[in-house]
Amino acid sequence: MRAWAVVECGKPLQELEWTTPEPQGEQVLLEVTHAGVCHSDLHIWEGIYDLGSRGQMKLTDRGVVLPLAMGHEIVGRVLKCGPDAAGKVEVGKSYAVFPWVGCGKCAVCQAEEENMCLQPRSLGVYQNGGYATHVLATRWSHLVDIEGVDPSLAATYACSGITVYSAINKLLPMNPDEPIVLVGAGGLGLQAISILKALGHKAIISVDVGQDKLDAAAAMGATGTVLATKEGTTKRIIEAAGGPVAGVIDLVNGTETARFAFDALRKGGKLVQVGLFGGEMNIPLPLMPIRALTVQGSYVGNVKELRELMGIARSGKIASIPVANEPLQNADGVLNRLRAGKITGRVVLTAA
Repeated sequence: MRAWAVVECGKPLQELEWTTPEPQGEQVLLEVTHAGVCHSDLHIWEGIYDLGSRGQMKLTDRGVVLPLAMGHEIVGRVLKCGPDAAGKVEVGKSYAVFPWVGCGKCAVCQAEEENMCLQPRSLGVYQNGGYATHVLATRWSHLVDIEGVDPSLAATYACSGITVYSAINKLLPMNPDEPIVLVGAGGLGLQAISILKALGHKAIISVDVGQDKLDAAAAMGATGTVLATKEGTTKRIIEAAGGPVAGVIDLVNGTETARFAFDALRKGGKLVQVGLFGGEMNIPLPLMPIRALTVQGSYVGNVKELRELMGIARSGKIASIPVANEPLQNADGVLNRLRAGKITGRVVLTAA
C-alpha cells in the first residue's frame, strides 16, 4: 500500500510504501476511495495545540507516533474481512468508516461511545487513516452504509458531519424559531447549517471573519450573517438575533471567538465549544450562576450518531455542502490551501 504521511511535523507529507495489513478478528480491510481533508488535520500535521498561558500541548506527548497517514473522513470499498467479521459486511461494497475508536473493552466503548474512551485509537491520529490506498477498520460495526449518498459527501459525515450533529444535539430541543449562532463558516459551519435545516430549525446565524465564507453560509441557508472583527462582534450578533441568544456553537474556539460568543448568551444560554483553534477563556465566575450559563465542550461524535446522521442523509433531507475532489497524491497541497484559508466547504481526496 501507498501512504501520504506526516514524517516530521510541519514538513511536507511524504509518499511511502508500507506493507498492506491483514485484517484480524473483527477488523476489515478497505481500499480507500475518498478521504476528506479536515481542519483538525492541520493541528495533527503541525503537531501542537495552543493552550494559551499553559503553553503548548504536543501530540507526540499524547502518544501520536510518526510517520502517520492522517485522514479520518474515510469512505472505502471492502476488500477483506477478519475471521470474526466474515459475513457481517459485504465484500466489494463501499462504506463510511467510523474513525473515533477506543480500546473496545471499557464501558463507554461497549456503549458505542468510543469517542469518550480514555485510551483513544482514532484512525488518522493514533492509527493510520485515509491518506493512503488502504485502511484497516478496527471492527466491522464501524462501517456505515452510505447507499444513496454521494461518497464524497458521505466521507465528510465521519467527522465534520457527526461533529456538528453531536454539538447540535447538545443544544436541542429548542424552539425552531430561536436563533442558534454558529461561529465559523468553513466546512463545519456549512455542514451545521445544512443539518440544522434538515432537523427543522429556522433561525441560524453564521459568524465568520471572511465575507466570502458568510456568502457561502447565506447560500446554504443561514438566515443571518455577522462579520467578526476586533471590536463589536457581540453587539452585531445580538442585533442579528434580536437579543441575546440561547445557543452558540463555536466551531473555531479561539480566545477571541470564545469571548464574543460567551458575551452574546442570554440567561440560561449555552455555549458549545467544538473548534481547536486554541488559546484560553477567562470567565467572570459570578455570571455563571447569576445568569445560569453553560459552557460545554463537544468532541466529534459516536458511531450511533454517525448511523443516525447517515440515515437522515439517505432520506435526502440534508443539502450537500460544497465539496471539491482532488487526487490523493495532492494531499500536501490541499493542506496548505486549507491552512491559508483558501477552501470553501470541503476538499475530499479521491483514489487514482
